[in-house]
Amino acid sequence: MTRFDRRTFLARTATAGALAVGLDWTTQAAFAASEPVDTIFTNARIWTGEGRRVFTDALGVVNGRVAALGREAAQSLASPRTRWINLEGALVTPGLTDGHVHFTLASGTLDQPSLRTARSRDAFTAVLARAAEDAAPGQWLQGGNWDNDGWGGELPTRDWIDAVTPHTPVAVVRYDLHMVLMNSAALQAIGIADGMADIPGGVVVRDATGRLTGVFKDAAKDFVLARIPVPTEAAIDAANRKGIALGLSKGITQVHEPGISWDTFHSARRMKAAGGLDMRFYAMTPLSDWEKLAAIVAEEGRGDRLVRWGGCKVVFDGSLGSRTALFYAPYFDDPSTRGITVTDEADMRRWAREADKAGFQLSAHAIGDEANDIVLAMLADTAAANGPRDRRSRIEHAQHLSPGAIGRFAEQGVIASVQPYHAIDDGRWAGRRIGTKRLETTYAFQSLLASGAQVCFGSDWPVAPLDPLTGLKAATLRETLDGKNPDGWFPRQRMGIHDALLCYGKGAAWAGGSEQDTGSLAPGRLADFVVWDSDLTTMPLEKLDTARVLGTWLEGRQVYG
Repeated sequence: MTRFDRRTFLARTATAGALAVGLDWTTQAAFAASEPVDTIFTNARIWTGEGRRVFTDALGVVNGRVAALGREAAQSLASPRTRWINLEGALVTPGLTDGHVHFTLASGTLDQPSLRTARSRDAFTAVLARAAEDAAPGQWLQGGNWDNDGWGGELPTRDWIDAVTPHTPVAVVRYDLHMVLMNSAALQAIGIADGMADIPGGVVVRDATGRLTGVFKDAAKDFVLARIPVPTEAAIDAANRKGIALGLSKGITQVHEPGISWDTFHSARRMKAAGGLDMRFYAMTPLSDWEKLAAIVAEEGRGDRLVRWGGCKVVFDGSLGSRTALFYAPYFDDPSTRGITVTDEADMRRWAREADKAGFQLSAHAIGDEANDIVLAMLADTAAANGPRDRRSRIEHAQHLSPGAIGRFAEQGVIASVQPYHAIDDGRWAGRRIGTKRLETTYAFQSLLASGAQVCFGSDWPVAPLDPLTGLKAATLRETLDGKNPDGWFPRQRMGIHDALLCYGKGAAWAGGSEQDTGSLAPGRLADFVVWDSDLTTMPLEKLDTARVLGTWLEGRQVYG
């Protein structure tokens, strides 16, 4: 692993001078000439994020924005009051954006039991038994992140846990967020009995006698979870501040919330009003609520550089793990189904046309190949109906694509908002679900990039870790978590490290409409950056997730480290 030695770095820069390559920095003088810089960060290897291999060695900041790049330019703008910070040869990158997080949902699980490592029924039960022993009377156990493929594929049932949680309501989600398991205490608490009706757009799992197993999928999951008592606003905000601290420690300065609810929208606004918000939020809201969002925009605008809104998200199909992602052909391991639509296509099209007419960014969850084709067609029809404009429509996940779909992203100007960690996770068992042929265009990151599509990276936290380093490693190596693909799972989809970093930088900034302020370090942009203990651009790729953040800055102010 490449770690910086101060003397080596100084010797290198003494002969090389400023490392800026390939860009004209002359515009920096126009930006900063009116006043001296507040701070100069020097003696660093700074990847500006303006291109694959664009580096410099110093950064001047004034009023929270980048004013100068390179030691000579920064020094020319210094004054006796300028503060100099020696970074001792460390790597600096722009602050990273996680383009897809369920922030409030995930933050609320930080103090809840995790089932992610449970690899058997006994281990699953034991985790919840311990948590129930520690729970206060009446406290709900949520969290979860269980993975039934980790113990062979059998779905858990309430019978697994009822005996150890007789008085503690439990609602634990599968790690893909498309299934929930509830115990009998939870079902009783929310008034659900065996005779409940099926839910359109969802699956209510029953045993051979018709009795509820406690597992609910997609819209049925949303139906039962909506009946659980909600935390107070203070509790939500407190949990989200823990999530912010975690994100900052991983180099994340901005997140996009693909709104399946309004929780993050409201919490981010409250936290900003209370002061001390150290992370940027782009809070999308449900597409079905576009009129509610339109009323807010008419009264308040679209937020500011800390908290913004103006995107509408719809969940069209389910997930691969739950066998609810919509495919043209049936699942290999369950030929009785080829998936479902969570949202009626006619409703999605109607809402999309009106939201687009109102000027909102459209975002759709699509995982199966048929689902992606339907969404691409819907976006094309919407654009044709409403006329040309800068839309930046997004497909969240864009996971399993038909061969003809890849080129359509660039042709239509649709952003592929993808999550690299899912490839190395799902790659352990995806072949059992849909077979090898369909996997050839699964998680097709490099093909999308090569086609000219805009690609944005995210984590899907809590489905995957809130850690861009795990995403970078997954995108560049594609080694599945089970160790069975050391040369990469479908290795032609591996990306270079600079391209992967750009997907967390300029690509994500473009996807969220903040490219004038964030995503790279250039004169006039906000001084959001991260200092690392290792050079992510040169270290061995297999060691990427061992790098550590030394400090995170937001508008030139240190917020972590």
